[in-house]
Amino acid sequence: MIGRMPARVRAAYQAEMHAARTATTAGERWRHLERAHILSQPWPWPHTANHIAMFTLAVAQRDRREAFGQVIRIIVAAPGSALGRYPEGNTGRATVALTQPMPMPADLAELLQAA
Repeated sequence: MIGRMPARVRAAYQAEMHAARTATTAGERWRHLERAHILSQPWPWPHTANHIAMFTLAVAQRDRREAFGQVIRIIVAAPGSALGRYPEGNTGRATVALTQPMPMPADLAELLQAA
């Protein structure tokens, strides 16, 4: 799927990232960042940008474990996307193994399948 992110996927990704920035609770921020992560995985730059946003939130929360996990993910996100080696549905959090596929929300699966 490498190449340009399709407009519908890009719009959904941007909406999730915006919702993460404007959410009022940390839980809501993480939920939107996780959804954006699932959408971004096939594309190197959005995938990396998502992990940078996750790192920023982890630092703001003073969550060292999450922040360290995000540093590792920032390093491997672009190469993993470029090579098509990413676990579909993975939420991108440090509490989840880097290579663990996860069930994908139906609305996101539909968007990605159409792409």
